[in-house]
Amino acid sequence: MGFDFNADEIFEVAGQIERNGAGFYRRAAKGATDSRTRKLLLDLAGMEDEHEKIFASMRADLFDQERESTVFGPDNESILFLRALADSNVFDVTSDPSEKLTGSETLEDILRTAIGLERDSIAFYLGMKEVVPERLGKARIDAIIKEEMRHVTVLRDELISLQQEE
Repeated sequence: MGFDFNADEIFEVAGQIERNGAGFYRRAAKGATDSRTRKLLLDLAGMEDEHEKIFASMRADLFDQERESTVFGPDNESILFLRALADSNVFDVTSDPSEKLTGSETLEDILRTAIGLERDSIAFYLGMKEVVPERLGKARIDAIIKEEMRHVTVLRDELISLQQEE
């Protein structure tokens, strides 16, 4: 069964991905052994919170056509499918956190993991962009991708700064 998605559905999932990311950073912060690392991780969680607000604002600005349902049926299958993808493939905070964060990771390990997860989210959005028709807001997905790319840059800059301190 094929689906077309609309920008509204993608922005809803973008919000979920940001909430998942914030949870990842907050869990990492709980395991941090020094205040600088804890502060950085909590700041990154705050950035994810801000991204969620940005995406909610972008979603609120959508035209009615970009919210047009593409699936007929009471169960709204397409958004459930997207949510499942977001929860299982990007910042999966539903799994046992000990699988990803044992508490023994260095800040460098956490930053490298976060960069990988952000890149995964970009790949997810690039894929979703291909299934959102122009009339349903395909061009708006670029705004999400650009915001995620900015976050990768921040993480990379933190990683470089950390490596220069060593």
